[in-house]
Amino acid sequence: MEATKKLNGKAVGKWLSNNAIIMMMLAVTLIVGIIHPNFFSGTNMINLFKNVSIRYIIALGISGCLITTGNDLSAGRLAGFAACLACIFAQTEGASGKFYPNMPTLPTPVVFVLVIAICAIVGLCNGLVVSYLKVQPFIATLGMQQVVYGICLVYTGGTPIGSLNSNFTALAKDTFLAIPVLIWFALIVAVCFWFLYNKTRHGKYMYAIGGNEAAAEVAGVNVYATKIRIYILASCMFGLAGCLLAAKSGGASVNTAQGYELDAIAACTIGGVSTTGGVGTVPGVLVGVLVFELMKVALQFMNVNSSYTYIVQGLVIIVAVAIDIRKYLAKK
Repeated sequence: MEATKKLNGKAVGKWLSNNAIIMMMLAVTLIVGIIHPNFFSGTNMINLFKNVSIRYIIALGISGCLITTGNDLSAGRLAGFAACLACIFAQTEGASGKFYPNMPTLPTPVVFVLVIAICAIVGLCNGLVVSYLKVQPFIATLGMQQVVYGICLVYTGGTPIGSLNSNFTALAKDTFLAIPVLIWFALIVAVCFWFLYNKTRHGKYMYAIGGNEAAAEVAGVNVYATKIRIYILASCMFGLAGCLLAAKSGGASVNTAQGYELDAIAACTIGGVSTTGGVGTVPGVLVGVLVFELMKVALQFMNVNSSYTYIVQGLVIIVAVAIDIRKYLAKK
């Protein structure tokens, strides 16, 4: 009996140590909720879950890269570029300052398909550079981040784009079964990722590469093809998130979604996706994104200057990665 108690106490202590950041953030959120009852109001929670939905889609895209010991720092800029493209394609006919005056307003599904297809090309380039040119994912995607931002600047001229078709912006306002459509998008994507990660050969290959790439290759896994698929899928998610962000904001500029990749990486790490590879779950990513967003909203309710918010977010990222590395070293 004593051994069982010790074992249980040790297990609980280990769990608390591994999830210290989550527990700390939830504690802060609870305190803020007690001090400011409006924090847990229906309107605030709906807005929170809408923001979580978009960031969750981006985080799921990055999760596959992290699980294979990679990364994708182009996420934020690519989502911003996708938002600008979506706005251009979804502008109302006859609107003043229309980007393409003679182009008719495209149907919303066509806008999504076009934008995601363009983003997939960027993902293909990332995958090829990482796989065949053997460039470190950090460097490859950092370079692509600048390339995408430069293309967006040249293409849009740095001009904000608005006057969107009402059918397009309705995505951020409409509900289905009393649940906002944005949240439905995130739920559908989450289910698809869960199935992909847990029930398909691609998912098994992905975790095998993250665990030991050399061993996976010897076992017959096509490492190059798997990595290319992962980066293409990630970019498609950034494109989808960009479209939803444009619909929610009613417009976009070159700075839309700036820095979203860092939030996504932090959320993934908080949610249990290991930067050392081979570990990560779809529900875990959701927990990470939700906790990270709760922290940011809590800081706003506490009237903390937005400049200090960046400091807190940076510290959270450092601590989360440090805990992840500590867990990895403890296993070796």
